[in-house]
Amino acid sequence: MDNIWNNYPEIKQELAEVLDLMKKNVKCKDKKIENSIIELIESGGKLLRPAFVLMGAKFGDNDGQKSIPTAAVIEMLHMASLVHDDVIDDSKLRRGQETIQSKYGKDYAVYIGDYLFCVCFKILATHESLEAIKMDSRAMSKICMGEVNQLNARFSMKLSVKDYLSRISGKTAELFSISLYLGAAECKAEEKVSRELGNIGHNLGMAFQIIDDILDYEGSDKSIKKSATNDLRQGIYTIPLIYAYRNNKSAFKDILGKNYYSEDDIAQIIKLVEENKGIEMAKELAEKYMNKCFKGIDRLPENKYKDVLREIANWLLQRTY
Repeated sequence: MDNIWNNYPEIKQELAEVLDLMKKNVKCKDKKIENSIIELIESGGKLLRPAFVLMGAKFGDNDGQKSIPTAAVIEMLHMASLVHDDVIDDSKLRRGQETIQSKYGKDYAVYIGDYLFCVCFKILATHESLEAIKMDSRAMSKICMGEVNQLNARFSMKLSVKDYLSRISGKTAELFSISLYLGAAECKAEEKVSRELGNIGHNLGMAFQIIDDILDYEGSDKSIKKSATNDLRQGIYTIPLIYAYRNNKSAFKDILGKNYYSEDDIAQIIKLVEENKGIEMAKELAEKYMNKCFKGIDRLPENKYKDVLREIANWLLQRTY
């Protein structure tokens, strides 16, 4: 669990209960699968999405019996998508540790991701309302389509800001949005407040992914705790490159025509992105979404977790990993 939660003891305690519920539900006869998932649960992720569920609940009746299972499902959906992403991207690092696919092989990683989805359904069937099940299913569909759109766009020279934003809306922002919305809605918050929280989550998720994509150009494997420049190696063109290409297409014409990038190619692309203001413009775009997020937070009813949400948003904007 990230040290950020030491500043918020109530959230930290509830997150510990979320992790316990996850561990309880991943028990299975195949101890390799079970132990692999427990290792992933204990790998020190930020736990942002389950924390947002718990924060959203604070704007309703704050019933932990409702919010903790919801938070567990949201985090396990996220974990399953990460395991499958690492298979597709052939990633070696995740959260500063060797990925499941690197450690056990791609076939095993696919089954582990599938099993995590099964556990989600089990918890949903036991604890969740029909409306929550519908929304979680919709979120899973949007996440999947965001990943498919990303796969279809690999090494494509048709670089569009609009297409990128649509992709990350499904890939990342949807789960941020539904986390805050469901946390509030399942705990009987006013619909207006639940929807505002959903919008806050969307804008925060968009900014979070943009910053993540910036770090892929600025960070190292050690600093960001995953394989730096991995998206670029896979032909996934994110917003820093899209902006830089739009600013100076001729500079990228020859190098982006390839379907494989050497280390020298990667270094040259990163240099061109920086020289053509790709990173600078991407940071400006992230700040636009963060400003929308903060305006939404300002509209929330007075509640100490309104300030917590603002603090977490600020932390995410300034993060370096």
